[in-house]
Amino acid sequence: MSYQHRYLDGTAADLPMGKVVCVGRNYAEHARELNNPVPTEPLLFIKPATSVVPIAEELSLIQGRGPVHYETEIALLIGQRLSGEVCDGEAQAAVAGVGLALDLTLRELQDQLKAKAHPWERAKCFDGACPLTPFIPAVEAGELSELALRLDINGEPRQQGTAAEMITPILALIKHIASQFTLLPGDVVITGTPAGVGVLNAGDRLQLAIPGKLQVNTRIAG
Repeated sequence: MSYQHRYLDGTAADLPMGKVVCVGRNYAEHARELNNPVPTEPLLFIKPATSVVPIAEELSLIQGRGPVHYETEIALLIGQRLSGEVCDGEAQAAVAGVGLALDLTLRELQDQLKAKAHPWERAKCFDGACPLTPFIPAVEAGELSELALRLDINGEPRQQGTAAEMITPILALIKHIASQFTLLPGDVVITGTPAGVGVLNAGDRLQLAIPGKLQVNTRIAG
């Protein structure tokens, strides 16, 4: 069954699944933990719709391609077409919902591809590489600049971050993306991960949260 955008109350969002626009190294501490330079402008890449799966009670990891790393990110569901130069109000109005994503990464493969100056799609775009939570309607999410995220694995905190820590803030990020290529209704923007990324293992229990607004539990199959 193909992925369907849903809100936290279980209702379906009347939006098709589009592309996922990802932002690399939008938290300085994450860039440093991987020994990457801190970018001076947003580092953008795209995951296809086929990479998206719902974060359900159990997640299955791709097998036979090396360790799978987690990167927890604030996810924005786009509800209106955005293209070219847009203002803050237009960027804000285009956000239909807020949720969380796991940007799953085959880190060893990514490092090998980067060392050869090759694109990293094979490390980031495989089927199941972008689990998404349900979305909170934007009107219930509060100020985008005040959002926070948290990931606990097996009861221990692994990642914590806030939108205020982002190198490029959320509205500026949406505006920048729209100036580079068109965002369509049903697209998702995932906004970068804070420090604390690592390997997922069979049996791990994950709790992802936007504190006070959204909490989702899952476990890794195996």
